[in-house]
Amino acid sequence: MDLPLPDPGPVKEDVLSFSCDQCDKETMHKIAQLLNPGLAAACIDNTTGLFRGPASVAVLIRKEMVDYITPRSETFVAETMAQGDGNADPAEEASDDPADIVSDIVDEFARSKRNFFSRVSAWILSDSREDKIDDFVQEMETNAFWPMERREVIAETLLRNVDFKNAYHCSMKFESEQQLAEHGDSCGFRIAECTNERCRIKFSAAHREKHDAECPFKILPCEQKCSESIMRLEMDRHCITVCPMKLMNCPFYQIGCQSAFPQCTLEKHCEEFLHSHLLYVLQVIHKQEASEEEMEQRAQLLEKSERQKELSEALDVRSLTMAVKEQEAKMKKLEHDLSIPS
Repeated sequence: MDLPLPDPGPVKEDVLSFSCDQCDKETMHKIAQLLNPGLAAACIDNTTGLFRGPASVAVLIRKEMVDYITPRSETFVAETMAQGDGNADPAEEASDDPADIVSDIVDEFARSKRNFFSRVSAWILSDSREDKIDDFVQEMETNAFWPMERREVIAETLLRNVDFKNAYHCSMKFESEQQLAEHGDSCGFRIAECTNERCRIKFSAAHREKHDAECPFKILPCEQKCSESIMRLEMDRHCITVCPMKLMNCPFYQIGCQSAFPQCTLEKHCEEFLHSHLLYVLQVIHKQEASEEEMEQRAQLLEKSERQKELSEALDVRSLTMAVKEQEAKMKKLEHDLSIPS
């Protein structure tokens, strides 16, 4: 005779009845953005060749779309994994991006709504079709036919259904509201806000570093090492316009100087390279009239002249050429005066 089994007592329900409802808001928003284009494609293709417009079927097809994609999202991943190669890990073959998976499901629904005319013609591949879809999406957005907040409710359900790796939503459950509340303060999917001034983006806390590395409003040190701190979105303009460390070619580049340097060091460069700049200018002035040795002597005389400071402060070809011509004219006059016997 078997001993009677002990009374297990009342059957307990799952004690982990408090679920965290946080998910990746960026991915959820991306999924929500897929719904209007999918609905527009279904409506356009369903009314092609008929004497009615896509708006006439939008309400009905929207309901059919929600009724289709919601349960389909529950079975899509399992079916995709079952169709994979038995020798490979199907979870690795299937895309783990919820937005990609939902996009496939939405496209699947849209294809199912094509009528006879759209199936037998080249309509599906035409630019006109894409234009009509874009126009109808814009019309629905303008008229708030399917507001974003309502689409995001559906998108959150879809995300949870297809996120088979739990990489984009929190799947944790707790025994009490207090445990859930304590978890909420540390959940990686809790909503966080950017602290950079002017940025209004919200994201999952786990993505704070990723957002910080991309935020256009983050203040950064100048990439060219000047003393300024610039917003990321203005960095390129700063670096190619007003940055004192912007690289520039020497103003004497066209006559021979191949140097490039930060524009804030122009005066220093012209002072340090006065001798070579004088040689380039003398070659332009005198062309083939003097030998290299004579050019070198003239450059040395100019450097030792009373106008040496003025010459070193000349920051372009025109101003240095004028200063050299004036000084050479004075030197010639002096030579002429000295050659006249008293």
